[in-house]
This record gives sequence, C-alpha cells and structure tokens, in this order.
Amino acid sequence: MIFNKDTAEKTAELLLQINAIKLNPRNPFTWASGWQSPIYCDNRIILSFPTIRNYVRDEFSKNIEKKFGKPDVIAGVATGAIGIGILVAESMGLPFVYVRPEPKKHGRQNQVEGFLQKGQNVVIVEDLISTGNSSLLAVEALRAAGANIKGMAAIFTYGFDVAQENFQKANVDLFTLSNYQNLLNLAVAKRYITEMEEATLREWNQSPSTWGVEKNE
Repeated sequence: MIFNKDTAEKTAELLLQINAIKLNPRNPFTWASGWQSPIYCDNRIILSFPTIRNYVRDEFSKNIEKKFGKPDVIAGVATGAIGIGILVAESMGLPFVYVRPEPKKHGRQNQVEGFLQKGQNVVIVEDLISTGNSSLLAVEALRAAGANIKGMAAIFTYGFDVAQENFQKANVDLFTLSNYQNLLNLAVAKRYITEMEEATLREWNQSPSTWGVEKNE
C-alpha cells in the first residue's frame, strides 16, 4: 500500500475538521458488519465542502498518474466513490464508469455502468478501505468486463492486515491519500484525542472484529 506522508497528514486533518472521521473511544459506533468501533468514517461529506473536495480531486489526479500512469478510464465504486470519481475523471479528461455491488436485477443487468471496452486500462477510485472485500468485488467485476486494472486509489484506509493480504492476493496495487497511522499521530498532536484514547484506538485496530466483544464481556 502506497501513500505520501505530507498528503496523508493534510488529508487526515481535513477529514477531522469536517467530521468526515469521528473518533469516540468512550462511546463506540456499530458498523453494518456488527463490529464495535471507536472510529467512524464517512467520506461522502467531502462533497459538501468545495475547497476540500477540490483538494482531494487534485491529489487523486496527480498521484494516479504518478503511481499508475494515465489510464484510459476512471472507475468509481458505488455509491460512496461515484461523486469523487467523476470529479477525478473530469480533472484528468478521462471517461468514467461506476461499479455496482452486484448486477442489476432488471434491464441489461449491468454491474459496470458506462462505456468500457475490453483491454482498456482502468484505475479504480474508492472512498474507504476496511477489509477490502467490497472494493475487490469491483475489481472482479471490471476484470470480468475485460478491463486491465492498473490500481486502486482510495481516500482513507484503516490499515487492517487482512486488507493488505486481500489486495496482495488479488494482485492490486493500492494508493491511499491518508491512513490510520497518520490519522492517530495527527489527532494526538492536534489534541482531538488524549494519549489514553489513542491507546484504545490502536488496540482496536489490532483486532477490530473482536474488540467490541472483548470490551463488553
């Protein structure tokens, strides 16, 4: 997984400023998976802040070309990355497609929406990486449609070991604007959290699937 330290720190600070990332070790959130978590990330909020969405767009555009070369197509993962994906494609002067979690049940039953030709080089834009499972389903769908996946670019990753393993198995290079390590370092330095709360957040990151269970026993 690739990232740039300066970009990672600035992105983390912007996400904290607009509450796209919320840290609350004392009153954990419950994810859709059922996991208990002291952190919640909703990067769709970025779209409501023009200056910040433009920063994210520009960093994506610059780094996608630097890390992966200029692709033929930008693909966004539905639904969270459609908005920012379109902005990146527009900035880079490229076609855009998006990938549904599963094929439609009606009509042409598409999973990949938009015009995509076999053999085209594609970079996928994603908003958030947790385990990587849902993101890699988009990779599978695009590969099934004949795309050549150059890599994936995401706004933020929790940095779980399982995600790194999943991306390696799928042979997909991942670039992220920011990550969990840089987020915690910045959150302590800027006093968003105490050092004790930082310890809780680091503990959760080591074993997120069992953290809430252990905590409640």
